Amino acid sequence: MEDRDIKLESGMLRRPKPADSEADLLREQRELLAAGGQTTVSVVKRPDKRRGDAAAAAPLSQQGNLRDVVTIEDLPDEIPSLTPAPPKKSRFKQERVRFEDEDPEERLDRHDTHVSAVLSRIVERDTSAVPVSLPCITGIAFPKVLHRSAIENESQERVPKPTKSIFARQIAAQRAKEDVKSSSKHVDFSSSESMQTDQAESKYVDSVGGPLLLSGKGLGIANSTVEMMKIHEENQMKLQAMSQSQILEEQKKVLAQLDPRLVDFVRSRKAQRTPGSETSSSPVQRKDFLKEPPANSASPEIIDTRKAKESTMEEDEEYEDGQLLVQSPISEEELPIRPQKEWVHMDKVEPEKLEWTRDLPAPKRSSTKKAMQARFDFAGTLIPPTKDLPTHLGLHHHGDEPELAGYSLQELFLLSRSKLNQQRNLAISTLANVLTKARAGEFIFSLKSSVLSSLLDAGLLFLLRFSLDDGVEAVMSAAVHALRALLVSSEDEESLDNTFSWLLGMANFPLVPAAEEDEDEEDEGLDEVMKETANEKEEKKTDHDVARQDVVKGFLRMQGLPRLRYILEVVRPSPGVVLDILEVLIRIARHSTASAVQILDCPRLMDTVISEFLPCSWAPASSQAPSSLYGLPVSLAMKLLRVLASAGRHICARILNSLRGKELLSRFVVVEPSEMLLEEVEALRCSLEALRLFAVAASYGQACNLYMDLYPVLVKRLQAGQQCCSTSEAVLRLELDRIRALLLLLTQVTHTAGCHEELQRGLLSSQGTECPPPPPVVWTHVTGLQPTVISSLKGCVRALDGPAQMSSALILLPSYLLYAEAFYSQLCLQSSFQPVQCLQELELLTSDVLLPLISHQAMKNLISSFRSNSVICNSGLSGGGGEFVPSLPGLSSSRLKSSSSIADTKSPLPLPTALLHLLNTITSIHKGLVNKFSPLILSDSVLGYLRSCIGVMPSVSQMSAWILRHEHHLLYLLLRLAHKLVPVDPEVAKHASLFHQVSLALLSWLLPGSEHLAHELMSIMTFSHSLLPEGACGDPEVTSLAELQLQDRTSPAVSALLRDALHHLPSIRGCYLSHLAHMEPSVHSSRDRYLGQTPFIKSHLLPELTGPSLPSDWPFLPLISLYERSGLSVGQQVESLPLGSVQSATHCLQWLLLLESWREHTLAAVPPVARFARLACVFLCSSDLFLERPVQEFTWALFRRLTQPAQLEALDLGSPPPGLASFHDLYSALLAQYEAVSFGDPLFGCFVLLPLQRRYSVTMKLAVFGEHVGMLRSLGVSLQQLPIPLEKFTSPMEDSLPLLRLYFRALVTGALKRNWCPVLYVVAVAHLNAFIFSQDAVTEEVDLARRNLLQKTFYLTDEVLKNHLLLFRLPQQNSELGFSTYEQLPSIRAHRLDSIVGTGGER
Repeated sequence: MEDRDIKLESGMLRRPKPADSEADLLREQRELLAAGGQTTVSVVKRPDKRRGDAAAAAPLSQQGNLRDVVTIEDLPDEIPSLTPAPPKKSRFKQERVRFEDEDPEERLDRHDTHVSAVLSRIVERDTSAVPVSLPCITGIAFPKVLHRSAIENESQERVPKPTKSIFARQIAAQRAKEDVKSSSKHVDFSSSESMQTDQAESKYVDSVGGPLLLSGKGLGIANSTVEMMKIHEENQMKLQAMSQSQILEEQKKVLAQLDPRLVDFVRSRKAQRTPGSETSSSPVQRKDFLKEPPANSASPEIIDTRKAKESTMEEDEEYEDGQLLVQSPISEEELPIRPQKEWVHMDKVEPEKLEWTRDLPAPKRSSTKKAMQARFDFAGTLIPPTKDLPTHLGLHHHGDEPELAGYSLQELFLLSRSKLNQQRNLAISTLANVLTKARAGEFIFSLKSSVLSSLLDAGLLFLLRFSLDDGVEAVMSAAVHALRALLVSSEDEESLDNTFSWLLGMANFPLVPAAEEDEDEEDEGLDEVMKETANEKEEKKTDHDVARQDVVKGFLRMQGLPRLRYILEVVRPSPGVVLDILEVLIRIARHSTASAVQILDCPRLMDTVISEFLPCSWAPASSQAPSSLYGLPVSLAMKLLRVLASAGRHICARILNSLRGKELLSRFVVVEPSEMLLEEVEALRCSLEALRLFAVAASYGQACNLYMDLYPVLVKRLQAGQQCCSTSEAVLRLELDRIRALLLLLTQVTHTAGCHEELQRGLLSSQGTECPPPPPVVWTHVTGLQPTVISSLKGCVRALDGPAQMSSALILLPSYLLYAEAFYSQLCLQSSFQPVQCLQELELLTSDVLLPLISHQAMKNLISSFRSNSVICNSGLSGGGGEFVPSLPGLSSSRLKSSSSIADTKSPLPLPTALLHLLNTITSIHKGLVNKFSPLILSDSVLGYLRSCIGVMPSVSQMSAWILRHEHHLLYLLLRLAHKLVPVDPEVAKHASLFHQVSLALLSWLLPGSEHLAHELMSIMTFSHSLLPEGACGDPEVTSLAELQLQDRTSPAVSALLRDALHHLPSIRGCYLSHLAHMEPSVHSSRDRYLGQTPFIKSHLLPELTGPSLPSDWPFLPLISLYERSGLSVGQQVESLPLGSVQSATHCLQWLLLLESWREHTLAAVPPVARFARLACVFLCSSDLFLERPVQEFTWALFRRLTQPAQLEALDLGSPPPGLASFHDLYSALLAQYEAVSFGDPLFGCFVLLPLQRRYSVTMKLAVFGEHVGMLRSLGVSLQQLPIPLEKFTSPMEDSLPLLRLYFRALVTGALKRNWCPVLYVVAVAHLNAFIFSQDAVTEEVDLARRNLLQKTFYLTDEVLKNHLLLFRLPQQNSELGFSTYEQLPSIRAHRLDSIVGTGGER
């Protein structure tokens, strides 16, 4: 039954009477309806809460018949079956927890609580501190009758809105009267009892009539009010005794202790409760105390802060005339628009909500040491905090610091998620500008932390990925621009393009972050088969973890490529966005081969790029800057293909065959740039990138048929190479780059043609083995290029004399020289090779081209700039110019370009490198021409450059590796030419030692991808007799003998050892090459790249940069390999070693002795502790290897070298050696091995004794005298055999009480005897003697131990030991005892002994 309200209406004729029956009511209803009269009631249906408001809101016309009919909702048409209805669910019943085995009776008793239990829980409220108000005494007998009008008038001011009942308003009025009376009493009491003062705070407190903070409720006494007032008086007296500055200081202390949020809350509440009638006549108001700004108002989530010395923001607290300057809340008079009475809900002014309407305060001027939040303008420029910018620039907003212009990074992040499109666009565009300036290094000296790191940690990559999905094209475009600013560096791309035509410039390191070695705890203790693979671990990582380690991989993980394809294919954005996307794709392709494959595999991405931006036919552009790039060739699209092709030969094949790459090359290589119907610069770039892509394909031995088809066009371009003339510098540079790219293409084709015969022979001789098919191009296809190239080369050399053409000639010369080298290096491998004719050509080339080029002043200028532009010699050049982020590596070439010319077009590297490359090839073919090039090696600039390379250790990182690699090529080629000149030119032979030192240094510098150079150096130069002139005469041997001080019967003369080592140099070389056999695949891959074996090159992406190819301690490699192969653990003995182990260890020790004697700088990169640890492998890898005579001899020599004074001082055992967790673990293994297999060997004993020097950790001494005290019986190293001064063990005095007790116990128990272990016997006696007779101020425990040991020493029964301990004087290594003694105790010591043991002057 629905509820109904019946509303009476005027004019009603008759009402139903209570006496009417139901029949009467129905009859009257029928009569009314029959007469057509109107009903006197209106039926209003209330909304059914179960059906919602929609049904009730329907008009009456849609609600069926208006007759008063009783209806039942949801009544079915058919009679339901007589089944019980489902029970009504109770919301409270569902929340109860019941168990199946629970007794219902117990549950009923638990819920049916008796009234006694309820009453027992009633606790009376504590009313001891509640004041009792007595009823008012009146003169009338009965209470006054309440009149409604009187109550309303009385409470009108106090109760603005009559929303309370009459009784409630009456009670409120009575309470208000009582409060006024009690307040007046308090005022009188306070004024009569307190002292008058001029202090502002006391006047304010008196004016309010009592304390505002004290209530007396916590006193718990009857007269709490009186006690409260006494406390108030004491507070007033203290305030009166304080000065104004003291009061302000106390205020600061209180504010510093409070929570800033609590202070802000109290301020706001106080401002609301401050009555409007109060005036500012009082000197200091209580609200001033609350309005003081907090001590730390900066946000804790600040991402970037300005350095303190650069900050110019003033302190949070300002003072003027000793008063706090506080900005009062805004009043109604200060409002720009005053609220009117007609405005709804504006009758009450809320000042805290209207603060934003007042004028901004001026920026603060005085300096402070406090760091401030970095703020940027829309262009990404950092705004100084003191700069007062006008508001019309739009840089002021309602943030935490409205007076400061600009946006912080936090605010930009917040704005980028706004609902307004303009705000999102503005925020992301500003972030893009900030990223661009941060990558350029503009904020390095202005901000404490890195902007890039802070933004990436805050989730910038995720923000940009979300913004790419924005439906607004402007926001999407801004996100693409920001993504390009984050990933792409224009300077890095320019540097890589410039070095593309250098020697092996195609190859580059992948821009992959350094791998983090994180061992999962779950894999610990599992077999290798059970451990998770790298791919499985990568799949388990979240997007955040992947992006934190590698930004590019994180972007790919978030499906960034499909979104970029959608933008290009569907959105079809403006030209700027298209170019940004292409640059982003190029950067992703440089990341790794896997990333390049993902680009190719992304559905329709490359199809869209090629079809839209590399069409084979197009209409001419309507303007210089077309509104759309769709349907027009874009050079960046061609560059993307080239970078993708460089990632691998299979990718290149897919581009050429599946993506119409050959058709594109034919289209853009054949057509001249002037005929492309494009803007001149863009047309040149398209042609340039097409030639570079062609060169990359040719470097894999691919697209050779296309070369034969385009041979006439390429030869025509080659012949016209010297005709470059343009008034625009940019156009001229592009034309020169086109010629360089063409020469690079011909060089790669020549290498490919030179491999044809070798592959043909390999194909015929291979019996089921895998052999690549020979390329279609043969040697006769390239022989016609050589005359044209040589002619152009001569023309370039002649052009050096013309100032106008010199710069162009210097740019082109390296490419011509590299082609000449490729031609002659492959010519001598052909079956049609004619030696006599070739030698004549080389002689003519040397006299006409090479010698004039070497002697030209332009070449001399380049050579003289080697040292100043060297990244090896100047470590500061390799530092990053911009901000470095480990997860986003880059080349940081901006700083390198600003401080050096080594990476630009005027670099001194490409021309000398190409010249030396050609000279080495010519001298390999025609050895009679070698001595003609000695002036190049003997020049002061070259020798000075080589000397500056000795003793330096350049840092290796992504920022320096790309240019270090090219300088390594220069050094290697210089050394190869010098090595050829040493036997034939006596002047060059004088510097053989210099060349050898540089070759050893270069061997430790070579990077991954240069393993072939390392193999060549080790095979030819490192172990060459001609580069070790010290072994050719006797004087250096005598010098080495004097330096090593090896005149000892335990070891032969060093001269004999060095002669033996020199005699075995070939065997030493074989030993090291055999131990580097694990690098054979890398050596073969590197050799194919260096020798131009194009069919075997797999990729132009070098191996990941993890450091140099060889470790810095490579001379110890055979010893380390023996130790690793033995599988020795702590305490485990190895009975046998592989065959040849003694020879390998001997050769390694021989080479180490040569280096220690004559090439000290080679091992400078290996710290002494690492050398000691590596030499210890001689004892740890076998049980008897150290007993072999040659091993003993060379190890003794190396140990004595290691214990020289300078080396011994540099030996720091506190830091763990490279490759070991701690030195203590190594020493523990050494002690266990000594106990097991030493047989008292003196050499092994010296290795054990060295770490026991006084300056090293006491833990190693405790290990000897505690855990391994039994070894003292066999540690029989004599004092004469010990090459370390004894004072190193005895001075200063030992202060470890446990060790001293162990010393004493070992001596007393006989575990340590002088005839067993003379060295440690002297050490123990010296330290115990110094300790027991020491009278220094010490703790009570140490003094008690000192007295106890002295007493025990005096009462020893062993008179010899007793005399040694009491009469010890000084250590003497050459004496029989090892120390000198007193004939009798000095008086001071005798007095000390007598005072402790009461000897009575016996001694």
